[in-house]
Amino acid sequence: MLNQGLTQIQPDAAYRCFAGCPGRYSLYDVMYACPTCGGLLEVHHELEPLRRRSAEGWMALLEERAARPLTSGVWAMQEWVIPSLEAANIVSMAEGNSNLFDAAQLGRRIGAPNLWVKLCGNSHTGSFKDLGMTVLVSVVKQMIAAGRPIQAVACASTGDTSAALAAYAAAAGIPAIVFLPHNKVSAAQLIQPIANGAHVLALETDFDGCMRLVREVTRDNRIYLANSLNSLRIEGQKTVAIEIVRQMGWEPPDWIIIPVGNLGNISALYKGLKLLLDLGVIHKMPRLVAAQAANANPFYQSYRAGFARKVTMPARDTQASAIRIGDPVSYPKAVQAVQATNGLVAQADEQELARAAALADRTGLYTCPHTAVALAVLFQLAEQGVIGRRERVVVISTAHGLKFTRFKVEYHEGRLPEVHSEYANPPLTLPADAGLVRAALAARLQARAGS
Repeated sequence: MLNQGLTQIQPDAAYRCFAGCPGRYSLYDVMYACPTCGGLLEVHHELEPLRRRSAEGWMALLEERAARPLTSGVWAMQEWVIPSLEAANIVSMAEGNSNLFDAAQLGRRIGAPNLWVKLCGNSHTGSFKDLGMTVLVSVVKQMIAAGRPIQAVACASTGDTSAALAAYAAAAGIPAIVFLPHNKVSAAQLIQPIANGAHVLALETDFDGCMRLVREVTRDNRIYLANSLNSLRIEGQKTVAIEIVRQMGWEPPDWIIIPVGNLGNISALYKGLKLLLDLGVIHKMPRLVAAQAANANPFYQSYRAGFARKVTMPARDTQASAIRIGDPVSYPKAVQAVQATNGLVAQADEQELARAAALADRTGLYTCPHTAVALAVLFQLAEQGVIGRRERVVVISTAHGLKFTRFKVEYHEGRLPEVHSEYANPPLTLPADAGLVRAALAARLQARAGS
C-alpha cells in the first residue's frame, strides 16, 4: 500500500495512556487499557518523522492515492494509521472514499444552504464501522502470524459493529463472536454476522450488559476484544475527517455534526483533524457537534452539567438503536473533542429524528435513524441561528438506510411510537382504471405543489 519512496520517513506509532501515564506499548500487544491507571489507551504517532514531508507533499500524495481505482480510503493513509503493518496482513474491502453528498436542496429548506452529508454507509457492510474494523482485524492477523495465541475476535454490538467485525474476520479467516441485545437489532443488521459465519449470541440484556459480558469473556486474551474500547479502531475511523477535508479542497468545514453513542466516532473525528492541524495541512478546526437521541442521552446530560462528571443511565428505546447506549466507553476522549473544538452536544427526540429522516429522504437521501438524529440537531441549530447561512456544514451519515427498512415502512404507515408521520407517503391502491388513476394523480400532484 505504501509508496516505496516513503521508507525514508520511517513513521512510528505506539500505545500510550490517554490520561498521560508514562510508558509506550507495542500495537501488537494484547491490551485495551493503561496498565498503570486502567484508563483508555490511544495510538500515538510521532510527529517528527511525519513532518519530514511538507503539508503540500502530503496533500499531493493523498490526492494521487485517492485517484487510484479500488483504493482503500484507510490504507491510502497508512503512515497516519498503522505504519508498521505488513502489506500481506492488510484485510481490506476498498473501504472509505465515500461520497460527500451535496445536500444543498435540503440545506436551503432548513436555512443551512452550504450543507454536505458524508455517506459513510456506502461501505462494504453498510456503515462507517468498516473503517475501524479493517485496522483492527489487520493488526490481529499480523499478531496471529507472529505467533500470538488468539483464537477469535469478539464484540458487543447494537448491529453495525457486529456486521463489520464478522465480514472482516471472515475475510481474514479468523473466527468472530458477536454479543447482541436480544430483539433490539434490526433484521438486516442481525443477518449480516449470521451470514458471514460469526458465532452470534443474542443476550437478554441491553448493549451495556453485552459490553460487560464481552469484557469478561476477553480477559484471558485468547479472544481479542474488538469494541471501541480498543483504540485501534479509532485509527481507521479518523480517516473520515481527513477524507472530508480532502474532498472540500483541503479547506475544513465550519461544522461537523455526528450521531454519537459509545463516543468513539467523535473522538476519531477529532484525532484526524488534530493530526492535520499538527502537520500544517489545515489551520483551523471545525466545531464538532455530538448528536444524541433524547431517549439515550448520557453525554448530553454530562455536557449540560459542564462535564463535571460522567453521566450513565439505562438507555430507553429509540429508533436510533445503534446509539442506544447508556454508559459510553470513550467518554474522556469525546469530552476532549467537544471542548478542544468549541463544540456542542445536542439531542433530538423521536418525533424530530423521524421528521428529519423523512424530509431528507424527500431531497434524494435515504437516511438511517442515527443520521436522522444528526440532521434533526442541525435543523435545531440552524433555526436557532447557532449555525449561520454562510457556514459550511457536514453531517456524518453513519449507516445505509437500507439497514433500517422497518423504520422507513412504519414511518410511512404511521406506526412509529412517539411519532406523527408528517411526510407519510404510503402507496395508493386503485382499480386498473385510467380515469381513476388520472384523478388520483392530479389530486396528489396538486397537494405536493401546495406543500
